[in-house]
Amino acid sequence: MRAAWVVIGVPLVHASGCAQKDWIDRTLVTVDVTGVWEGTQMGTGFSWGIELDLKQDGAKVTGWLTGIRNTGGTAESPIPIVGTVSGDTFSFHEVCGQPLRVQAQVNGDEMTGSGSRLSTWTIALHRRQ
Repeated sequence: MRAAWVVIGVPLVHASGCAQKDWIDRTLVTVDVTGVWEGTQMGTGFSWGIELDLKQDGAKVTGWLTGIRNTGGTAESPIPIVGTVSGDTFSFHEVCGQPLRVQAQVNGDEMTGSGSRLSTWTIALHRRQ
C-alpha cells in the first residue's frame, strides 16, 4: 500500500511544481504603465497623435484611448480599454465596439508596438512627465 502512495504522490508533487512555475511566468509584472502616454499611431498613408490614460492594478490595466481615427480620418470619442501587463509587454483591447487589439513593449517611459482595428498600424508612445 505504501508503494502505491509513492507511485501516485511523486508525480503529483512534480506536476504541481511545473504548473505553479507556468502560473507565475504568466502573471509576472515587471513594468508599471500607470499614467498618461502620448505619441503617434502610424499606418500606411497616415500618422496622427494618440493618447493613453492608464491605471494599473497588479497585472490588470484599465483606461482610455483618445486620438484614434475612424476610416474618414476624424478623431473618435475616447475609447474605453482593458488590458494586462505580462513581463514588459502591455496588451489591451477595446471594451466595446469594433475589435481593437494592441500589443506593446514597455521600456521605462517608452512604449512601442503594433495594433489592428480596421487596418494594422504601429504605435510609439512616451509617458507624460
